[in-house]
Amino acid sequence: MTANAANRLIQHYVDNFRRLPWRSPPGDPPPDPYRVWLSEVMLQQTTVATVLPRFDQFLRRWPTIHALAEARDEEILCEWAGLGYYARARNLIACAREIARRGGFPTTSAGLRSLPGLGPYSSAAIAAIAFGEKAPAVDTNVERVVARLEGVHRAKRPLIERLVAGMMPQERPGDFVQAMMDLGATICRPRNPRCVECPLKGDCKAFASGNPAGFPERRERATRPSKYGVAYWTERGGSVWLVRRPAKGLLGGMSALPGHEWTSLKPEPMNALGTVHHLFTHFSLELTIIQRSEPDGQGWWQSLDRLDEAGLPTLYRKSAELVLSNNDRLAA
Repeated sequence: MTANAANRLIQHYVDNFRRLPWRSPPGDPPPDPYRVWLSEVMLQQTTVATVLPRFDQFLRRWPTIHALAEARDEEILCEWAGLGYYARARNLIACAREIARRGGFPTTSAGLRSLPGLGPYSSAAIAAIAFGEKAPAVDTNVERVVARLEGVHRAKRPLIERLVAGMMPQERPGDFVQAMMDLGATICRPRNPRCVECPLKGDCKAFASGNPAGFPERRERATRPSKYGVAYWTERGGSVWLVRRPAKGLLGGMSALPGHEWTSLKPEPMNALGTVHHLFTHFSLELTIIQRSEPDGQGWWQSLDRLDEAGLPTLYRKSAELVLSNNDRLAA
């Protein structure tokens, strides 16, 4: 990318940037590192539209990194419920406490990499946006933009990072990184890219080829294996019995219905109240809900009229909704 192309990209960002609560307007002083860090953790494999209301809720409840570090695990996990990928929440807790222990954020991508849950992209993005480091932050959107610009069919992250580092101007690296992110999210889309609106189309090898959507080559998705499980619904006096999942593992530390570990063997339960189908990253789950008269495991009674305060992840929230819509659930 030439200096003129970089300037065109920055000007396009100035004219069209997405106004997001974790950003500063182009050319303004960098935003609060806490906001940048929190947004980057939340946005991992989650859309901006989903994150926006939850980001505001988090800030209202914990306006500083120190406030978040002092919160109880259960409070944070409950607030995170529904955002998915719950290992992020556990890393968020550990990271907040480590930053508070250190007295503040590291200001370089290398220093940020030493924190729990921050990989190459997140650390580079925070360093560039919050601290002005010329750090090549490459997410899926940026990878696609650069692959098309350079006509790369098979985009490998180390190559793309080197190319981005070579493109970045010395001034305003945070604006450049966010300009690339916005370009990939709004114009240089995976399908049906809006090339006529792109400020870089004159420099783009994929556009010149006549088939920009063919860059980079799409990776074939692996078939998700199926798993099966059973969860127990025990209702008494207007409350349901909930437990907390083990701290480590999938949905670690989250509130849940009690039940067995998920396996590849499909159960044949009797008197099922219903079945919930749920997709995780690496497998699909079929969870059968069975009514049970006595509580199972260590847990607590959660009032049904305050079930939304239990912090149930999506899987168990869908399970509860299924059961509560079944008028025959108390007939046993």
